[in-house]
Amino acid sequence: MEQPHIPVHKEGLPFIGLFAFTSLIFALVGCSAMALLALASTFFATYFFRDPSRIVPDKQGGIISPADGKVIRIEEVDDNRFLNQKVQKISIFMNVFNVHVNRLPVRGTIEAVHLQPGRFYAADKDKAVLHNEYCAMIVQSEGNVRYCVVQIAGLIARRIVCFARPGDTLESGQRYGLIRFGSRVDLYLPETSEITVKVGQKVKAGETILGSIG
Repeated sequence: MEQPHIPVHKEGLPFIGLFAFTSLIFALVGCSAMALLALASTFFATYFFRDPSRIVPDKQGGIISPADGKVIRIEEVDDNRFLNQKVQKISIFMNVFNVHVNRLPVRGTIEAVHLQPGRFYAADKDKAVLHNEYCAMIVQSEGNVRYCVVQIAGLIARRIVCFARPGDTLESGQRYGLIRFGSRVDLYLPETSEITVKVGQKVKAGETILGSIG
């Protein structure tokens, strides 16, 4: 069970504080329109950076969704960038109204973390996979099964945050990072994995089971 925590991610506190302070200043100088705009921005930042607790399913080998959002693609691909093998790939698109905290799909040890600078095309487009900025994290789970989870920046997203480091061992559903303001997470799984979600299905990080890793 996760320990109680502040339901707003620490990455959002500077934004919330700045907007709140700006609203106060405008109110003090009598600029009500700008004060209301800054106050609305404060509420939006608080909503965007929300970090609710989740009850992680206790399923042996279960693949927990790494992100809130909608499944936009499930396909078999020859991955020559991360795992160098044929994999099953699941793509989850997050809009600005989704929770943007990312969680580990399957318990394991972080083998490598690679941040690649790039462009900021719309995250639901195919070219985003090849050209957008991303952070790829390769994980080795039980039985020497390896998988990769990739945070991809989007049209508005300009910062990818990954707190995990090589050598860290994380539990299924444990928080490891987030992406600011609309983005995408791709999950590269062994070809033998069983996928139970469908394209178009809405999922929740740390709660929805995507399938079983194989």
